[in-house]
Amino acid sequence: MIDHDRLFKELLTTFFVEFLELFLPEVAAYIERESLEFLDKELFTDVTAGERYETDLIVKAKFREQESFFLIHVENQSYNQPDFSKRMFRYFSRLYEKFDLPVYPVVVFSFDNPKTPQPNLHKVAFPNKLVLSFSYDVIQLNQLNWRDFLRQQNPVATALMAKMNIASTERRQVKFECLRLLATLRLDPARMRIISGFVDTYLRLSAEEERLLRADIARIEPREQEVVMQIVTSWMEEGIEQGKQQATLSLIMRLLPRRVGALTPELQERVQQLSLTQLEDLAVALLDFSSVADLEAWLQQVSGETSNQGE
Repeated sequence: MIDHDRLFKELLTTFFVEFLELFLPEVAAYIERESLEFLDKELFTDVTAGERYETDLIVKAKFREQESFFLIHVENQSYNQPDFSKRMFRYFSRLYEKFDLPVYPVVVFSFDNPKTPQPNLHKVAFPNKLVLSFSYDVIQLNQLNWRDFLRQQNPVATALMAKMNIASTERRQVKFECLRLLATLRLDPARMRIISGFVDTYLRLSAEEERLLRADIARIEPREQEVVMQIVTSWMEEGIEQGKQQATLSLIMRLLPRRVGALTPELQERVQQLSLTQLEDLAVALLDFSSVADLEAWLQQVSGETSNQGE
């Protein structure tokens, strides 16, 4: 499954100023860019719904040429949810209460359907009085035409074109244009991987579309073609690696219950978070397991080794 929240958070954290310049230029004009501070996510419990929610991105910023600060809360919503505007107000009120700072709320609706415009307002009203009118900025990607962003020299535009309103017959063309834009941005390898990975995740083509895409690439000028092919080659290598990891994980998740019995959801999650190398090591180690305790001890040992390498 695609981890939508992680992909969007990685993109917007890395290119936050570019995100503001693209979609919120008025905010970009009065923000002190050097002051940006990304805060830890906030966890809220909705008692009425029996669910817990985490804010996606909270940024503390300073007004330009002032000594006052405010928060920008950006929420990525990857699925349609009834009463979402009420949840946004709850986020706003709790952030406002905790930090005692003005909060600028923004939502990026990234789902494919429905394509109907989403609300940007939460109201509490009586026949004789409006008690509350809370609004937030909405960026609804499936309402945006990718062609309107073709000339934007902006990495966020290059990435998010992959989630905009695209006809099924245009998918190959959009991916091609994303590649061409990416080749002109001259990003360092790490930031280029974030954009290219985002595009490749959301614009997976069929074998025939891939063949036609390569023909498109062959027709562009050599210098640009070289950069584009480097990106495509990295996609292929990552795809092979991901396929190998998924196959190894699938095999291990079938074998483990036979060796140690049923796994708790927590243990399943810990195994699923292992790297390919760690999964390969586990495939060998599990032959000696006889209980869940053996698996837990092995995972604890791997966790300790990882922590020591990070120090």
